[in-house]
Amino acid sequence: MKELDELLKGVEVLGFSGDKNIRIHTVQFDSRKVEKGDLFVAQRGVSVDGHAYIDKALANGAIGVICEELPQQLDEKVAYILVADSSEALGYIAANYFGNPSRLLKLVGVTGTNGKTTTATLLYELVRFAGHKAGLLSTVCNYIGEDKLPATHTTPDALAIQAYLKQMADAGCEYCFMEVSSHAIHQKRIAGLEFDGAIFSNITHDHLDYHKTFKAYIEAKKAFFDCLPAQAFALTNADDKNGMVMLQNTKARKYTYSCRMMADFTAKVVEKHLDGTLLRLDGQEVWTKFTGDFNAYNMLAVYAAACLLEFGKEEVLRYISMLVPVAGRFETLVSPSGVVAVVDYAHTPDAVENVLLAIQGVKTKDSSVITVVGAGGDRDKTKRPEMADAACRYSDRVMLTSDNPRSEEPEDIIRDMQAGVKPEYAGKVKAVTDRKEAIREAIAMAGKGDIILVAGKGHENYQEIKGVKHHFDDKEVIREIFDRQS
Repeated sequence: MKELDELLKGVEVLGFSGDKNIRIHTVQFDSRKVEKGDLFVAQRGVSVDGHAYIDKALANGAIGVICEELPQQLDEKVAYILVADSSEALGYIAANYFGNPSRLLKLVGVTGTNGKTTTATLLYELVRFAGHKAGLLSTVCNYIGEDKLPATHTTPDALAIQAYLKQMADAGCEYCFMEVSSHAIHQKRIAGLEFDGAIFSNITHDHLDYHKTFKAYIEAKKAFFDCLPAQAFALTNADDKNGMVMLQNTKARKYTYSCRMMADFTAKVVEKHLDGTLLRLDGQEVWTKFTGDFNAYNMLAVYAAACLLEFGKEEVLRYISMLVPVAGRFETLVSPSGVVAVVDYAHTPDAVENVLLAIQGVKTKDSSVITVVGAGGDRDKTKRPEMADAACRYSDRVMLTSDNPRSEEPEDIIRDMQAGVKPEYAGKVKAVTDRKEAIREAIAMAGKGDIILVAGKGHENYQEIKGVKHHFDDKEVIREIFDRQS
């Protein structure tokens, strides 16, 4: 139970009606979960307006309502709190309800189009190598110390975030690393969090179905840095053309990292191999178990952030050499006949290009590259032809197939992708709607030393079709087909 006044600390209240001296049982933004004595937060969502469910929340026992617009009829037994932004208010209320756990942790957020999961996960692993207990909130999985919890969103809702952080603090965690998506920033899910650091990886074509314009997408990322406190660090990729934009208005301590120019933290690729890369980090060479230039950036961001968290340089380099790839991020499988399959989460044009460039950089002269790629349904349609174009430019053969079609017809998605296939590439492209069959055909046409990229799903172990999730794991499918060949 919490006093209402205690929950409203940090919230800009525009108006109030009813009894302020009430004690709140729990906080809810879903009217179906409201019980007697709860505070209901009416949020305006993309497709649903919580204000339409205030009456239902009251019927279920809510004694307080946070809203941007007061109902026409007020119940004198209920406290109504008028705010400018219910979602932002929820962030602060959630933080207060759970005792502001972010203050008890060193909290670092990672944002950008690509690299968030790898960077956040590797920082989590690195501090654990150093003997510290840590938490992780990521696309692949959430961790409280060593306890693994399933992840449903890149960044959870405000109540879930604070609940996780409270569990981390109670479990003795000292650090938390979390992915911060543009949706979460725009929807104020991170309001009320006190970050010790923020990392920007890059920004490329994605989520325009939600943000509508690339400018709005950039501004969402930048808003994260704009709200950082002065004592936090703001670390940005200086090689990304929008990297320095992130630092324009932040109060935080500003740092840059680069693989191309002078920066606070630098890296250079010395040698490239299919099983790893020799990097020169701030002048010192270290072998990493990661492939590709894009992973050089990820490793550099991890190194820089660890140094900014005041770990010793030599110590950090030693841990960097011990880190292993994240599930579904450039994972390699080799068949008995010597065919290499790479499974990667690449689901944007830039990510597909980066992974294929990494493969081109390590393959032998006679090796062929075969790419199996699809695009998700009910998401940004404008990136579909660009993904197909990227696959065509850096592959010898391309199989266009299903990813998660969701409510769309897979054939319609593939047609959108085919629009990006230039006439000169048409002969090497085949459309196979069934993803398993597409993978099987790709493997069947590969010989010893050839490399197959299966892109788009990575760690996911399902396909979502017409609202139903069916078990599907790219790695399982590949292993099954490889085993049949042995």
